[in-house]
Amino acid sequence: MDNIMNKSDIILIVDDNPANLGVLSDFLDETGYEVWVAKSGDMALQRIEYALPDLILLDIMMPGI
Repeated sequence: MDNIMNKSDIILIVDDNPANLGVLSDFLDETGYEVWVAKSGDMALQRIEYALPDLILLDIMMPGI
């Protein structure tokens, strides 16, 4: 089965839990994806202001936005 994503695609991880960020970013980075990290919704919005990632993994139970 062909992968939908290419290894050079950008994945943005948005989570306020440092452990979750670490596990996901390490795994995806080792697999060859470019990984962006945001610790808040506001930070995520700043990250995508100038360039859009190909995929966003988002913690839906975050304080704030």
